[in-house]
Amino acid sequence: MRRRLIMSMLAGATLVASAFLGVNPVSAAQLADPPAEFGTDWHDPLTAAPPVTKPTTTSCEVTVAEAQFRDFTPYKGRYAPPSGCGDRWSKVVLRLDGKVKGRQFDRLGYLHIGGVEIFRTSTPEPSPDGIAWSVEKDVTRYSDTFRQSRDVEMLIGNVVDDTYTGVLDVRATLTFYAAEKPGGQSGSKPGEKGAGKPAAGAEAAPDRVLTLQNGTLTTPRNSERVVAEVYATGSGGGCEEYWYLTVPDSAPYSCKASGGPYREVQIKVDGRLAGIAEPFPTVWTGGWSNPFLWYVIPGPRAFDIKPIEYDLTPFAGLLNDGRPHQVDVSVVGVPEGQTGWSTPVNVLVWQDAKRAQVRGALTEAEAGDLANSSAYTPGSEKRLDTEGAHRLTVAGYVDTSHGRVRTTITRTLANTSLHRWTDGENTDGLKATWTDDQTVTVDGRGPARTTRTQHTYTMDGTTTLGADDRLRTVLALGDRAAVVETRDGRRTTWSRLDDTYTGDATYTANVPRDQRHAVATTSERYRLYGSAGCYDRTLTAVQGVLTVDRRGC
Repeated sequence: MRRRLIMSMLAGATLVASAFLGVNPVSAAQLADPPAEFGTDWHDPLTAAPPVTKPTTTSCEVTVAEAQFRDFTPYKGRYAPPSGCGDRWSKVVLRLDGKVKGRQFDRLGYLHIGGVEIFRTSTPEPSPDGIAWSVEKDVTRYSDTFRQSRDVEMLIGNVVDDTYTGVLDVRATLTFYAAEKPGGQSGSKPGEKGAGKPAAGAEAAPDRVLTLQNGTLTTPRNSERVVAEVYATGSGGGCEEYWYLTVPDSAPYSCKASGGPYREVQIKVDGRLAGIAEPFPTVWTGGWSNPFLWYVIPGPRAFDIKPIEYDLTPFAGLLNDGRPHQVDVSVVGVPEGQTGWSTPVNVLVWQDAKRAQVRGALTEAEAGDLANSSAYTPGSEKRLDTEGAHRLTVAGYVDTSHGRVRTTITRTLANTSLHRWTDGENTDGLKATWTDDQTVTVDGRGPARTTRTQHTYTMDGTTTLGADDRLRTVLALGDRAAVVETRDGRRTTWSRLDDTYTGDATYTANVPRDQRHAVATTSERYRLYGSAGCYDRTLTAVQGVLTVDRRGC
């Protein structure tokens, strides 16, 4: 495809934040027959993901931010905790409501409370008549942040002028659901039995949520579990927005990276490699030169930018000395001196309430060689074959009030991709798979617990620009995960996620918007099933009209 088209579509993806697009079930009466081509209005954006479940306890809503973004001036305000719901909550839900009309690029942004990034997302591109959308996210893990008054900063960087007229009008709220005392009374006080107790099967919220200070981390001396989360996004209007299409310098292509398209997000503690991960290959809502693919149904995680998680518990014994420790995040494969990645870090800490200090040691940190090879084949159809892989094992122990707990983590990454293109990039295609497998074994009080998480991301698409300037993109994206927990080798819980997007869109390029004669069929099926139950929903949109909304299970 012609890279100038991608650049013009994606240049607006600037710097906002595990969310999903909040939607209500669509009734059969709302489904309609599609027109012959796109008009000036279409269905509001929605996804097939399940809604955030909410308790039936007393709830309190707090408005965190309300702003109209026209430029790169952040909204700044002040957050105050709710009154009437206690300060230990069974769940906290963030909701973003937005609206925009006219013409505008997809934009990225963030929401910080007390310096903690609690939300990152991208925006949909609007219709001339205007759209409205909402995003909900379970943010209970940040409860420690919400218990005090904090500064708020939010930004969805935007450009508004005579051409790009869309002003992003947004409102962000937090809804707090009170915890219940035994007997059904809500609002437990700290330290009371049942205060802040999570629902069955849910993980307890961390005791502390920390940020880095000048690149360093100082943990409480009684930390017994430490998890870092990194909201890693390749963005900013350059080639790192679509890093998976970059090629080595020897290949004739408009986006270059000397090491090819392999990317890996690494975290180091005091210079020692502590975690590795595959970044999710997010396609923003102007991606693949074809916004008609995304007007109604976005690609996986486009409105759900989940942080990468690194379990740093093997390093807890080193971190618990009361001193600041250097924590660095880097992206392997980005050309030296090139910008385009944002990697804000939060650190979640669980403390041992019965110990003033938890001691321990790092017992193993073994990294395999990082494999990364890209082979270019010239011809009328150019070809780049890429393979990448890496493996890391870290292990350590902490001596807690309930005994010695050993944690061993093994993470294995792999990527294969085949990139084909022709002269002028009028035909440009990619078929790629990324896998990120992690096994965590915790051995201490009680039976040893092992959790294996296998992530698989896929992308298979081609864009073709014909002699008549008709641009067609056919694309399939996959976000899949399998999680199995065992105790002493016996399976206790399991789940499978399969979120699949498919799209086929065509329009006339290089003409005014009302002369594009665009058509598109897009679909998403989101399946989540396992020991906790089943969820299955399928959506299809044709020319911007929702034609299928089907639920399974």
